[in-house]
Amino acid sequence: MDDDKFHEECGVFGIYGHPDAAAHTALGLHALQHRGQEAAGIVAFDGKHFNAHRDLGQVGDIFSSSAVIARLPGHAAIGHNRYATTGETALRNVQPLFADLSNGGFTLAHNGNLTNARALRHGLVQKGAIFQSTTDTEVIIHLIATSEAGSLIDRMTSALRQIEGAYSLVAMTDSCLIAVRDPLGVRPLVLGRLGDTNVVASETCALDIIGAEFVRDVEAGEMLVLDESGVHSLRPFPPAPRRPCIFEYIYFARPDSMMEGTSIYEARKRIGMELSDESAVAADVVIPVPDSGVPAAIGYSVRSGIPFELGIIRNHYVGRTFIEPAQQIRNLGVRLKHNANRNSIEGKRVILVDDSIVRGTTSVKIVEMVRAAGAAEIHMRIAAPPTMHSCFYGIDTPQREELLASSLDVAGMAKHIGVDSLAFVSLDGLYRAMGETGRDAKAPQYCDACFTGDYPIRLTDFEQSDRPAQLSLLAERA
Repeated sequence: MDDDKFHEECGVFGIYGHPDAAAHTALGLHALQHRGQEAAGIVAFDGKHFNAHRDLGQVGDIFSSSAVIARLPGHAAIGHNRYATTGETALRNVQPLFADLSNGGFTLAHNGNLTNARALRHGLVQKGAIFQSTTDTEVIIHLIATSEAGSLIDRMTSALRQIEGAYSLVAMTDSCLIAVRDPLGVRPLVLGRLGDTNVVASETCALDIIGAEFVRDVEAGEMLVLDESGVHSLRPFPPAPRRPCIFEYIYFARPDSMMEGTSIYEARKRIGMELSDESAVAADVVIPVPDSGVPAAIGYSVRSGIPFELGIIRNHYVGRTFIEPAQQIRNLGVRLKHNANRNSIEGKRVILVDDSIVRGTTSVKIVEMVRAAGAAEIHMRIAAPPTMHSCFYGIDTPQREELLASSLDVAGMAKHIGVDSLAFVSLDGLYRAMGETGRDAKAPQYCDACFTGDYPIRLTDFEQSDRPAQLSLLAERA
């Protein structure tokens, strides 16, 4: 895992009406592994009992045994992949969470971040609530448990109307499966169908792996109830302008997924084309920083006419347990994951294409490696605008002062990284790649707060507390 990349908090999956619900959920979580690698869990319901298995690690390690799946019988199941930030990685935080409510058993999995979780949690604790985890997801369960509304759907609606933030969640009771997307649609969620079975997931790639047909995106602010009679759509929130996360298209989502009718792969190619239009430079070869820079590099090459080459080869078999006992060895760490293909680099003017620059530490090492392979010039092109602000909506980002673009201008970053030139796609260019004419400053079509600082959802906890405490809270989210 790369500490100099942003990380999506988690992925969710739910299925209702299939005799092998848990096995299909495990496959779906495999497809969503890129959204979270620290832990995974599945809860299935067999008509009488909620059967759960959660553990730390990756999906293939946790659910590889047929014996584990056999202990998860049921016709309905929900699953979750978690990426822990610098906060606690502990079994008590692994989702889905489960609770026995007055209405019966209830289990919940959540992708995103609540921006008023600290305030809500404080109020609940003052009233006697006892929390078992440090995730903001548990706040939702306590709000449901203490609601005085009638049905569980009404209680859940009451709870969701109290929370602020960005989220997609799946929940399950003894009679239905519930899927909800936040009012602005920041975090993704899709609906699919496998025969007579209904499926929800963070991305369409999770539908593909089980052979399910994509039906549609869950709309912003929509609640779906999946039960024996089918799919029911509810609208528990007042209408609000859509603001899906634009970084899903740049980096987070798998390139073979579709979001809001847009192919992630094609969007990334178009971003590369915009990069070529905006920051052309004389060069001999376009080289992606694998793997996330590949589609944009292809787009850059197509538009510029400069040949595309795999000048950096990625080792896909690097585990997290590699021991780096000394600083001299630690400094070689980038070579564990990447190695320069000298034949494609030596003596050439190279355009390096990457998806983003966060702290810049990996970029420095990549550039040093390409220089050592004999590049005559290195021009770095980034398929995102400069990332100057932290995300509070479910993405693990460093503190703002750790973001390279927050302290240096483009020329300063180029010098720091060691390239002959550096350019980022413009914000308008990014929007053009998404099929817009540009960014509508009065009503932006996406959440782009990491570039602009324009946060579309109130940051209540951040506003009401000192910064260190808030950052500590954010480190323990989802």
